[in-house]
Amino acid sequence: MGDGVNSPRERRCSEGGAFYNADMNTPLNSWYARWMALSLVGLIPATLAQAQDEEIDFEKQIWPFLERSCVKCHKAPFEENGKTIKPKAGLRMDGAWAFKAGSENGSVMEAGNAKESEIWWRTDLPTDDDDFMPPTDKADPLSPEEKELFKKWIDQGADFGEWVGNLEGKPKEVSNTGEKLPVSEIQETYTKLSEGLAVPKEDMWKEVTAAGGRVMPLATESPLLSVDFRLVREEADDAKVATIAKIGEHIAQLDLSKTSVTDAGLAPIEGLKRVVRLDLNQTGITDAGLSHLKGLENLNYLNLYGTGVTDAGLKQLESIKSLKNVYLWEAKVTDKGVKSLQKALPEAKIVWK
Repeated sequence: MGDGVNSPRERRCSEGGAFYNADMNTPLNSWYARWMALSLVGLIPATLAQAQDEEIDFEKQIWPFLERSCVKCHKAPFEENGKTIKPKAGLRMDGAWAFKAGSENGSVMEAGNAKESEIWWRTDLPTDDDDFMPPTDKADPLSPEEKELFKKWIDQGADFGEWVGNLEGKPKEVSNTGEKLPVSEIQETYTKLSEGLAVPKEDMWKEVTAAGGRVMPLATESPLLSVDFRLVREEADDAKVATIAKIGEHIAQLDLSKTSVTDAGLAPIEGLKRVVRLDLNQTGITDAGLSHLKGLENLNYLNLYGTGVTDAGLKQLESIKSLKNVYLWEAKVTDKGVKSLQKALPEAKIVWK
């Protein structure tokens, strides 16, 4: 055996200095490298899986890109050029409590389910979709990596960790983390409207989908639906809009903006007793079309921007006492007509110029 140079197990090659395994006739360092490579092949998937299971740190990994791309339009009210700028849609994203409180329409995030969370799926829409966030002219969109990270954080439970954020404007009864939130009026409305209503099956709205409509539950297991025709826009005529009739009792939000719907085409809306939000902006709707809205006792939001509605049409809205938000910018209304509507609906926010 001696110095081991000529041992049965090992011998050294004077040229290359490699160790050889006498049984395998293979350099030991080469054999070891192959063994390590094969071992790593088995370890790499496990390592990646472990990385994917790592908990996302909101403050370090999520907040930086939300602050960059979202918070400019979704933060506490502030003064600019003598005007008070309020957060878009009432949604603030500058504090954990505000984030969980949601928008003027209620919660925008379902912890554990990113795909059903409005705050996430809006970032994943085509950039030319009106619902895409952030708007392309307002901020840089989230990168594919950021969207995936955002999705993962929500799927993991949307844990803000130690991050609290801005507490300005937080109601006293709301905790800093947003764990304790008062139920908003709009959320109470949706809860009330859901009572006694079964969750619809997807095949109930196949005709709407075939007509180019998009149908989504307001939340997982919610019997209430949101319907829009934004994917087809002006191609959505009266006949296509009429396909909503079969699911009419489930519709809480209906967006017909920029469609070709006419006054007569709004007739099916008369049966939407649970509709809370109706968007008719940039359509050909006139005063005649508003006659179909009189029985909508739960209508809270109505957008008539860019329509042919006049003061006479506003008179028809005065009886809808549930209205809290009315948008009339670039409609054919006057200051006198708006003041009359405001007097009839003193609690409503009316935007017209």
